[in-house]
Amino acid sequence: MNEKIRVLLVDDEEQFVINMARILKVRGFDMSTALSGYEAVDAIKYGGGFDVVVLDVKMPGMDGIATLKEIKKWAPDTEVIMLTGHATLSTGTQAMRKGAYDYLMKPCEIEDLVEKLKEAHEAESIKRHPVLWPRKMVREITLHSLKKLLPEAPLVKAMEMMGRESGEEAIERR
Repeated sequence: MNEKIRVLLVDDEEQFVINMARILKVRGFDMSTALSGYEAVDAIKYGGGFDVVVLDVKMPGMDGIATLKEIKKWAPDTEVIMLTGHATLSTGTQAMRKGAYDYLMKPCEIEDLVEKLKEAHEAESIKRHPVLWPRKMVREITLHSLKKLLPEAPLVKAMEMMGRESGEEAIERR
């Protein structure tokens, strides 16, 4: 990586945050951390300049979905990857509707997270500077955000609209 990707890691499990931040820093990311949704929103409002946020869904106080909504209000182009050990179809659908870039299960492979961070950063760069990218690429990455989901649409439909496969499809493919 030429320029370090600025990542904000948000999770209420302090030891997880310390370990994951250390691992990602060794991999070349510029890491900041927050231990609650409130700290994350403050970091976005006053520290700013993050390319990607990795956000836990289940946290006391302000949960991940509420935090995602606030992040998108203050930094709409910043991509957010939801990370949780307590995934439900409803939560995944809510996260995608509120603008999450992706939704990963804990524990996840570090290489999968690194790839998602790079993808999210590229998408964020294109949104901020679309004239620097070929039109076809801009369209492919941003088209999913222009399509509207119906309130009753399942998570599978959101994944379909974004050109991603559901967990079941990924398992069948293997």
